[in-house]
Formats: sequence, structure tokens, C-alpha cells
Amino acid sequence: MSIELPKVIDTYFSADKKGNAQAISECFTEDATVIDEGNSYTGRDAIRQWMANASTKYTYTVEPFAMTEENGRFVITSRLVGNFPGSPVDLRYVFVLSGDKVAKLEIAP
Repeated sequence: MSIELPKVIDTYFSADKKGNAQAISECFTEDATVIDEGNSYTGRDAIRQWMANASTKYTYTVEPFAMTEENGRFVITSRLVGNFPGSPVDLRYVFVLSGDKVAKLEIAP
């Protein structure tokens, strides 16, 4: 099933598929925050480093398959498959946008 994502969220997932940490960081505002696996990363440099580490630590694919919008937050459910403990897993990516950029992303089971 194909879903139509907001442009910046689609760009985020496209860059993630390519393992492009720089392109991912450019999807975010300068002071954006990412929360993943209990850790917080604030600012584009920290977000770029977070993604660079994730893409070297594991090989994975992520495929968004559902989207809802709740109180200005876009909740994207994605299947993550790879060489990490617990694979495959469905994760919720909760995006808060500011203009055409991501201001906050929280990734949770």
C-alpha cells in the first residue's frame, strides 16, 4: 500500500533509504529534536551524527505503511527490517512540522 506523505516527511524517508545522514539532517529545523531509543538529539549536527551512527551500526530498510494526523502531529507507522535485535518491528514516527521542516521527531514502538 502506498501512502502520500507530506513532502518533508517523504524526503526524510527517501534519504533514510539511501543512508544519507546529511540529507536527513537538512529535513530538520536548526534547533530540532529527535528522540530515539530513549536518547535525545538536538540540532542538525547532532541529528546528522545520530543517523550516521545508526546507518553504520545496522543494515535496515524502513517502509511507511500508515499515516494519521493528530493535533498537528503526523504519526507514520513503518515496518523496520534489518540486522538488529527484534527485527522486524513496526515503529511509530511522530513528526511535528514547522513550515516545511521537521521541528521534532520521536520514534517509538
